[in-house]
Amino acid sequence: MAPVTGAERDPALGPVVVPADELQARISTLGKEITADYEGRPPLLVGVLKGAFMFMSDLARAIDLPVEFDFMAVSSYGSATRTSGVVRIIKDLDLDLTDRHVIIVEDIVDSGLTLAYLRRNLAHRGPASLEVCALLLKEGLQKSDPDIRYVGFRIPPEFVVGYGLDVAERYRNLADVVRYVGS
Repeated sequence: MAPVTGAERDPALGPVVVPADELQARISTLGKEITADYEGRPPLLVGVLKGAFMFMSDLARAIDLPVEFDFMAVSSYGSATRTSGVVRIIKDLDLDLTDRHVIIVEDIVDSGLTLAYLRRNLAHRGPASLEVCALLLKEGLQKSDPDIRYVGFRIPPEFVVGYGLDVAERYRNLADVVRYVGS
């Protein structure tokens, strides 16, 4: 069975922004970079749910080191296509970050508000290092430099779905990242 693309059968979906094969190729490269950078100090990957679950799964398999996982769920969107500006922790970490090499794994960085909040919150927990790996960075929306060490793709400031990204819990299972045009 071919991966779900959906763009050709759902009028709410526009053109493909990042095709599945390019996603996998870039994730492989990111895994190699992280493997080289963290040799001798296996990282703890902190996935931001729900959007980053597919990316984190593929990224972890591309890292040739022992890695551990933990997850946070935060929200600044609800079911809307624009951020509310208020970040809430819905599920916190289970593991202690003290003296750990932590990589926050984000699906997408829009304004950078959620990421800035996560960074401040996690930095107070005493990690040995704290970096960010984001699959997608929307260009031109951040008020300041988000300082992301690992970026998969820079994309236009459009609302996108697929590969874990959703609108109202729909479209996460698309193999590609696709522009959402609404219904």
